[in-house]
Amino acid sequence: MPARFPAFSGDDPFDEVLRPPTDESPTQRAMRIQREDDARRVSDAIDESLKQEQRQKKRKKPVKLLLLGQSESGKSTTLRQFQRLYTPSAFREERILWRAVIQLNLVRSIRTILDTLSHHQSYIEEINNPGSDYEEDDIASASASFHPGFFDDLDQLRMRLLPLRHIEALLIAKLVPPNEDEATHLGFHAASYNGHHRGGGGGYHVYSGGSSNDARQDQEVFVRPGTKWKGAVARGKATANGRPLSVGNTGIETQDEPTATLHSCRHDMITLWRDPVVRDVLRRRKVRLEEQPGFFLDDLERVTSLKYLPSDDDVLRARLKTVGVSEYTFEMETSAGRESGAEWHIVDVGGSRSQRQTWIPFFDDVDAIIFLAPISGFDQVLSEDRSVNRLEDSVLLWKMICSNKMLAKVDLVLFLNKCDILDRKLKSGIRLAKYVRSFQERPNDAETVQKYFRAKFSAIQREYSPNPRKFYGFCTSVTDIITTAGILASVRDMVVREHLRKSKLI
Repeated sequence: MPARFPAFSGDDPFDEVLRPPTDESPTQRAMRIQREDDARRVSDAIDESLKQEQRQKKRKKPVKLLLLGQSESGKSTTLRQFQRLYTPSAFREERILWRAVIQLNLVRSIRTILDTLSHHQSYIEEINNPGSDYEEDDIASASASFHPGFFDDLDQLRMRLLPLRHIEALLIAKLVPPNEDEATHLGFHAASYNGHHRGGGGGYHVYSGGSSNDARQDQEVFVRPGTKWKGAVARGKATANGRPLSVGNTGIETQDEPTATLHSCRHDMITLWRDPVVRDVLRRRKVRLEEQPGFFLDDLERVTSLKYLPSDDDVLRARLKTVGVSEYTFEMETSAGRESGAEWHIVDVGGSRSQRQTWIPFFDDVDAIIFLAPISGFDQVLSEDRSVNRLEDSVLLWKMICSNKMLAKVDLVLFLNKCDILDRKLKSGIRLAKYVRSFQERPNDAETVQKYFRAKFSAIQREYSPNPRKFYGFCTSVTDIITTAGILASVRDMVVREHLRKSKLI
């Protein structure tokens, strides 16, 4: 016969067990109540400890920030600004490691000028051929700037600058791993473009002939995001001339071959860059070096000094292409040291078309996105697809980000970047309405143009966002230390506040 359970007077099966004994004396009752109170206090203490631990875990949860935008939009520079502002000690320690990058930027700018002059010289020789079909006006226009003996002087100058080829190879070997073979070509051959280049991209970094190493040198140097390249540079510098390297706030590296060679060639480089005929050829060929990242030609005297140490501004302006996706984790520093619980993950992703499919996995659990749109590119095209306007590409990317349902509850921060270059373009006479017809007859000044773009991007966000969201839009030049510091402080406070709200800590 199956066992039968006793009947209970209440619905709770534990009621009978927990009920006080019927024959309990006053002393026993007092002792029981005391034990129950003690047990309740222990239980409450454990519950409170668990709650505190849970709050601490939420508070310790890293703030995740994603940087998005097309290639050369300023993502890497924005990351460096965060590092400069919130991990200043580490940023200062690493400044010396950027010297090789800046030196390579400088050498490649010089080579761009020399190659452009060579192609223009070939063009002049072609149109001056007796059998050429060029009109006399074309010949006169192309040759107008050149004084007798200019090309003879140029040949001598080019010979004196030949050591820069070797220095370029040394710097590339220092920065790029020897087994890395995915470098991105700098674009196109100047002669094939007939001089009608609209800036952007990589410029005319092409040798005509040369050694087998030229193919490697004709490619833009890139590194995988992260710190490996810095370690490689530091190790390479540490053995320069067999002497140790001092890296620190005031440490100056022992002179190495690139530094010594650049110093010896500095006067010829200055002569080349400041020559009015050279400037006229660059203008005719529409090679606008001053609008490209890594422009240091106006700082030749300082950058070629034997005791040159990159400044914060130099590091921000340096051009080093990053390919791939990497997550940077750091704790923000304050004047009193590190902020407890202020751990940040900033994800820097590649912006070229081939890398955009890698963005989506990083949309998960992100607190905010900084989207960079370089509005100075309204008259430029993508380096990887010269049929696509850079501004149009940024607009399409912004629509894609705003409309993505995975990001419906994520705060979007828009940086309308490179406003300094935009201002110079507009002042030089380039009219926005020629490229953006909807701008119509508005005044062609920086303030009006920035206001126009801000309104357009804001309207896109309102139209395409799945849920209403506040518009955070800033007109920026992320290489500008003072202005960007204030903007990033505002962004930081906003991101932290929203991070705490989502964690239910405020």
